[in-house]
Amino acid sequence: MLREYDGEKMGILGLRHRPSGVNARFAGKGWPFADYVSQTQAMLRQLHEGKNEAERIVTGNSPFELHPAGDYRQGRDKPCRRGVLLTHGLTDSPYHMRHLAAFFQRNGFRVMAVLLPGHGTQPGDLLEMHRREWAAAVAYGADCLAAEADEIYLAGFSAGAALSVLQAVQDLRVRGLFLFSPAFEITPLARWANLHKLYSWLMPAAAWVSVMQDKDLYKYESFCKNAAAQMHALTQALPQCDMDIPVFAAASADDATVMPAATLRFMQRARHPCSRLVWYSTEKIERRNVEWVDSAIPERRILSSAHTAIVMPPDDPHYGAAGDYANCLHYCEKDGERYRACMTQPQDAWLGEVDPQYLGRGLLRRLMYNPHYAAMEASMQRFIEELP
Repeated sequence: MLREYDGEKMGILGLRHRPSGVNARFAGKGWPFADYVSQTQAMLRQLHEGKNEAERIVTGNSPFELHPAGDYRQGRDKPCRRGVLLTHGLTDSPYHMRHLAAFFQRNGFRVMAVLLPGHGTQPGDLLEMHRREWAAAVAYGADCLAAEADEIYLAGFSAGAALSVLQAVQDLRVRGLFLFSPAFEITPLARWANLHKLYSWLMPAAAWVSVMQDKDLYKYESFCKNAAAQMHALTQALPQCDMDIPVFAAASADDATVMPAATLRFMQRARHPCSRLVWYSTEKIERRNVEWVDSAIPERRILSSAHTAIVMPPDDPHYGAAGDYANCLHYCEKDGERYRACMTQPQDAWLGEVDPQYLGRGLLRRLMYNPHYAAMEASMQRFIEELP
C-alpha cells in the first residue's frame, strides 16, 4: 500500500530516480584540481537549477580544496609538507567531510575533497554506476595532492574509507590513513542485489531497495540495488593484508550500515605503533591501541552511536543537535504515525542507531552527530603529533 507523508507519496518513482546522463563517469582526469572543482560545480548548478536552496545544495555537494592555515611547515620540494584527500561515503557528499577538512587545515595539511561519480545530483545516477569510477576519482585526487605535498594521507568515511584503503595498498606515496565508520564488510545479501536486472526493465521499482522523499540536501535517501552491489564488490576487492602505515580509525560498535567487527579485525592488522582506534560502544573494550568511548548518554537521550554520526559535531547546522534535518527514515514506509511523531516531536525521541534493541525503547531518531566529536579531534591531534 502506498502511504503519504507530508503531502508526498512514498514508493512512487520520480524523475530523480532516473539517471541524469551527466554523472556516471569520472570526468576530471588530467584537469588541475581547481578546474575539476569549478567544472563539477557548473554541472551541479545546471542539474539543481530552479530547486529551493539550489545554491546551498551545490555548495554542500561540490568537491573542494583548502590550503594550510597559519604557520605551517612547507615541503622540501613542494609547497606543503603534508596533504590529505577526503572521500565521502555511499549516497553521501563532500559536505560530510567539511568539519574534518577544517581540522586538517588547522593542522597544516593541504586538503582536497572529491565528489564520487553518481553522487550529488540525483539518486538515479547510481543505477548505472560502477565502482571503478569511484576508484578513478580517488586515484585522481591522490595524484593532484602528490603534486603539492611531500606526504600524502587519505581520509575516508564509510565507502570512502574502503576506497582509501584500496588506493593505499597500491600507492606507495600514501603515508597514512584516517578512517571513519569504515565500510569493510556489509550484508552478504548485497552480492545478489543486481539480480533485479533480469526483470526491472519491466518493473523499474524493482531496481530500488527503498524509494524515499530525498529531502536531505546532502545525501540521497532513496537507495538503489546497484549501489549495494557495487559496494559489496568493493569490499570483496579489499586485500586481507597487514597495514604497515599509521592508521587512525573511529567507528561505532552499534553500526547498522556496515559490519563493525570488520573494523576491529582490520585494526588488528594495523601494525604501525602509531595506529589507534576510537571505539564507540555501550560495552567497554580493552585492546591494544583502542580508545573506548561510552556511547550512551541517557541524560541527553542518547542510547548509542550510529554509522551516520561519527564525522559530524553537535553544532553542525544541518545534522547537529539543533540542526534542520531529522533522520526518521526507518519509520517512513512502515509506520506513518511514528514517522510524523519522530519528525515533529524531538523532545519525545531518543537518539541512537537504528537497531531493534533501541527501537524497542520508544520513539527513535537516528543519531546524525557525534557528541564526542571534540574528543575525537583531540585523539586525531595526538595521532598526528606521533606521526614519523
